[in-house]
Amino acid sequence: MIRRRPVHIGLSARLFHPEQGSRGIKTKTLQVLEQSVAHWVMARDVLVLMIPSITSDGSLMRSDIRLRDYAEYLDGLILQGGADVSPQAYNETALRPEWAGDPVRDAYELELLHEFMEARKPVLGICRGMQLINVALGGSLYQDLPSQRPGVVAHESDIYDRNIHNVAFTPDGLFSGWFCGGAGGRVVSIHHQSVNRPGKDVRVEAVSEDGVIEAISWKGPGFVCGVQWHPEFHNRPEEELLDCAPLIEAFLDAAKV
Repeated sequence: MIRRRPVHIGLSARLFHPEQGSRGIKTKTLQVLEQSVAHWVMARDVLVLMIPSITSDGSLMRSDIRLRDYAEYLDGLILQGGADVSPQAYNETALRPEWAGDPVRDAYELELLHEFMEARKPVLGICRGMQLINVALGGSLYQDLPSQRPGVVAHESDIYDRNIHNVAFTPDGLFSGWFCGGAGGRVVSIHHQSVNRPGKDVRVEAVSEDGVIEAISWKGPGFVCGVQWHPEFHNRPEEELLDCAPLIEAFLDAAKV
């Protein structure tokens, strides 16, 4: 019996940097993934591999490894959520120190994104990942929705993955087609930053009830899209959340080409 090779998907790492004055493992750079996003992808005969970054305190010199090798041998890339994107990435200064983001992670993921786009491999961004795609294409972000767009619905709260709001798909967009003409649905929202100015050739695919951009795609060659919500947490049928199976299936179909 010939077994078909499973699709190999790379997942970018969340970075936890050494803590000053700490001891033990906290003196090292930690690179992790959030279990739910890995399981959401792995449920479809997919191998998920976390792609490590090369940081200044690592044992390898930066020239010893190339992120482009991952773009060559993997079938697609998912940029997971996490820390804010640094305003430096879109030529702004942080309005508050806590919104300065993680420039180290930005540089690592921007390089990854560039290599996968160059290789015409599909890319899916989740939350921070969508924001990074927009920035990479020349767009900008709201550093903080509550202060820069007063009156918006709660896009994050203390209840974390129980924070929910509605999104509406752009008529005749890619998402509308993937979801068979559906209008949108209820999504899990955990973010205080969001797309402000869309980047070059960025198409808005969905917005929330207050007009915040919630999904984007790129008009260029290949599959590059992002969602501001967290489809990996849409596993609670009692809350009637948007079934995001069409999204991951569209991404994996592109990865199989």
